[in-house]
Amino acid sequence: MTIMDEMTTIPGQSAAPELPTEPAPPIESRFLFVDVAGLRAKQLRRGARPRLGEEGPSAFFKPERVAMEEVRRGLVSYDVSACRPSGVDAEA
Repeated sequence: MTIMDEMTTIPGQSAAPELPTEPAPPIESRFLFVDVAGLRAKQLRRGARPRLGEEGPSAFFKPERVAMEEVRRGLVSYDVSACRPSGVDAEA
């Protein structure tokens, strides 16, 4: 459904999080927002660094709140794949 970039540590690379070059388009669907923020919160709980910059996560504390703020600011890239139920014909 949604693919997000994972934080991986590569030897010889900076440990700073990579910020997207352009902000992601604003999410108008609240359901997509919840999905993207939930996946990002899971990354944060597993040790990914927050992308909020100087403000840092101290103002938000919980990974879920940090993730929602990152998504709201367009700091999280996401991709929505076109899913179609397996029983539906292309010509129907």
